[in-house]
Amino acid sequence: RRVLLLGEGNFSFAASLCGAAGTHVVATCYESEEEVCGRGRAAESIRRLRDRGHEVVFSVDCAKLKEYFLPEKREFDCIYFNFPHCGRKAGVVKNRELLAHFFRSCAEVLTEEGEVHVALCNGQGGTPADQPRREWHNSWQIVAVAAGAGFILSDVHPFKAETIHGYKCTGYRSQDKSFCIEGALNHIFTRSTPLPSFKPMICEIQLESQKFSFQVPQVLVDKINRGFLELNSNHPVQTVKEKLTAEFSKAFPLQSIDCCLSLLHQGHLTGVSHSNIFWIIQSPEETPSIEEMCNGLANTALFSHVDFCRDTDKNGWVNIQEGCHISKRYYLRPSLLPCAQAIIERGAFLPGTLHVLSGPVFRKCLITSYSMPVFHEMVFLCAVNRGTEDSCIQMLVNNIKTSIHSLHQTVSGFKLNISLQEATSFETTELNDFAAFESQLSKIQYFICMEIDASGSCEKGSCVGIIRAAHYELISSELVVVFVSLNLDLLAMLICGISDWRMLWTSDTRFLCQFPRGELRLFKSFSLYPPSYMHDVSFWVPEGEQFDEVAFHTIARQVSGEMVISVQLIDSFQQLETGRKSLCYRLTFQSCDKALSCQEVAEMQLLFRKEIKQRLRVTLR
Repeated sequence: RRVLLLGEGNFSFAASLCGAAGTHVVATCYESEEEVCGRGRAAESIRRLRDRGHEVVFSVDCAKLKEYFLPEKREFDCIYFNFPHCGRKAGVVKNRELLAHFFRSCAEVLTEEGEVHVALCNGQGGTPADQPRREWHNSWQIVAVAAGAGFILSDVHPFKAETIHGYKCTGYRSQDKSFCIEGALNHIFTRSTPLPSFKPMICEIQLESQKFSFQVPQVLVDKINRGFLELNSNHPVQTVKEKLTAEFSKAFPLQSIDCCLSLLHQGHLTGVSHSNIFWIIQSPEETPSIEEMCNGLANTALFSHVDFCRDTDKNGWVNIQEGCHISKRYYLRPSLLPCAQAIIERGAFLPGTLHVLSGPVFRKCLITSYSMPVFHEMVFLCAVNRGTEDSCIQMLVNNIKTSIHSLHQTVSGFKLNISLQEATSFETTELNDFAAFESQLSKIQYFICMEIDASGSCEKGSCVGIIRAAHYELISSELVVVFVSLNLDLLAMLICGISDWRMLWTSDTRFLCQFPRGELRLFKSFSLYPPSYMHDVSFWVPEGEQFDEVAFHTIARQVSGEMVISVQLIDSFQQLETGRKSLCYRLTFQSCDKALSCQEVAEMQLLFRKEIKQRLRVTLR
């Protein structure tokens, strides 16, 4: 294990590490050997390091690390930089610049899974771990600076000098004097997975008796066909599904019908706003080949008011195309409830058996912490005798409560309350996105809500499921069908303490490695205190048109790769003379799992302005 130490003042820290088994220390400092050896105990520490076979290198610039080591010796497992400083009375700006150059240099000599340790005096880092915390502009902004080189803060803990044998800090204002390190923190950084660069993706499915190919909406490219619910998956969403299914199987005969569910639907959804649907269409020009689409030569439009025609290619795949006036429309399924209803109406339904459907569903929605453009839904439906539906509902709810309580107790000590709330007790504005959309699809009778006490991390009364009972004459005049729909993603988040839905979809292996097969655990974030950036955009709305806020949010999701966490209307203005309306929105960018720099955000903002001008026909101000 190769360890690189930078900016050593008297080499006392390096000397304390040189006895560690299996560790080769390369200790460096910025000054020459003559300058350093005059400091108290420096010569003794240097001699101790060399006697034990470690390396000591002088006059090393932390911004040019690869220049000091041969190619075969450039990879280090850990890099330490304790109390970096430009020297003398350098201010926060100069020290930020020092850290920026340092992190970029580290990226060239650190192993893929290596760590960078940076110790700073109390308040310098600018994170919530500093107590008291400085104002952001007066700190070194270490997490944002590190993000510019592709690093995320994965851990932070007190720098305990008293536990380091023989350590003595030195270098106050470039002199051989100690300085106050009470409350100092050690910041541990790791490499981030790179920001995604999504290429057009073609999805091929079987619909009715024909094969279909369509281009996936860009905002969903990294979320389609992820296989979270496959049998061998260790994703927490699959574990929640398995535990629920096992509990229900104790009370009901079960039948799974996931295999016959299609991603694409056609026709019209009653009561659902078209702006919430992902319509699948292509540009009105000649239908491109799959190769052309993959190379980005075809554009995917997301409109809800057009009809489609179909064209079969030489391989038998049907390409769905905009421009021809026929009655069929295609869209990604926004819910499994219509699938359940279709199964009932086709007669593929056994009374007395609990039928189970599960899979991802897709919806355009506004940007919030719990609003997901895709999530995994689980639907239970059961036909019971008329008059017994209430007892069936209560039995289903009891099984849900038992399952979730059992899961939650193994993960967290927080108090959990699961309740059944009548739908009439909620205003639409009180519902989360999941519940509000389900209410559009059908008449909901009950919401299943979860509460975690104030010491937990979740919002009070989060709706994780809905229940309704409906009468279908096609089955029997004496039977009533009870539906239960659960949002598996929300359940996994609440149980495992995951505060951001995007973390469920991360490609970083540090997420799934926390969940062994069949187990749920309290999630520990590997990206602490990620920096956030705010950008405003103002524009004139086209005259005579209603502004589509859902489309506005969807464009923000697309151009940022889901890096926008908040879109807030901060001002609106209407000219009395012309009636023109101007809106001003504030976008907040933040990643939950990746390094995100201010420069990358600025590029996203420029692209966002370009896209809303082109697709929403607004006039930028």
